[in-house]
Amino acid sequence: MLPGIKSHLVVALLFTLVITTCAGQIRQRSEVGIGLGTFNYTGDLVQNYNFKFSKPAFTVFYRNNVSKVISFRASITAGKLGASDAAAPIDAFAVKRNASFDIFLMEISGVYEYHFLDWRDNKRRLRFTPYLFAGLGLFTISGVPNKTEQYSNVQLGIPFGGGIKYVINPKYYLSLEFGVRKTFFDYLDNISDSDPSFKNYQYGNKFDYDTYYFLGVTITKTFYDIPCPTNPYK
Repeated sequence: MLPGIKSHLVVALLFTLVITTCAGQIRQRSEVGIGLGTFNYTGDLVQNYNFKFSKPAFTVFYRNNVSKVISFRASITAGKLGASDAAAPIDAFAVKRNASFDIFLMEISGVYEYHFLDWRDNKRRLRFTPYLFAGLGLFTISGVPNKTEQYSNVQLGIPFGGGIKYVINPKYYLSLEFGVRKTFFDYLDNISDSDPSFKNYQYGNKFDYDTYYFLGVTITKTFYDIPCPTNPYK
């Protein structure tokens, strides 16, 4: 399947998922929110999560509460992503390579959230819950200097992670979230295509895809939807 056709099919799938969920749950509460945080990255330049390479990022989202424990969230997240060999070289080859990148990344995603505690029950004093999430997303990158290979700037990602939510009052609550974005792409850092038979300092490992992360705090406002009218004679 051609990459362009694959991307369009994923977009159609995400759009259908959002519409189906929102339409089927119109009686449930809806939420909108914003958040600030950081992007980070692991790949050929950085093999382990390093706070030194955190870059500013932000997110906006819509959430639909499917049930007391399950929610669907559609979001747009964007920010800077970067790293360099000079700041934290992983070995002598990285010192010689002296590569770096500083790009802009924007992501559109749809995920399902699972909440472990019944934190929405007004009769209980519980005001927080841990949660997990997973779904599908698309991301696009820009600002790549001296592009070394031909590839689409729109790629598929799998967001997953977890966090904790705290109720401020019935209309507002805060969340602290850490999310991983698994990609099938090796050019976030514009480095790939090594010969596995020997180590070449100019390149990386094309069999080890890049990963990026979002760590942030969000604030959410809850809206109470008006149910669709029903026929009282049925």
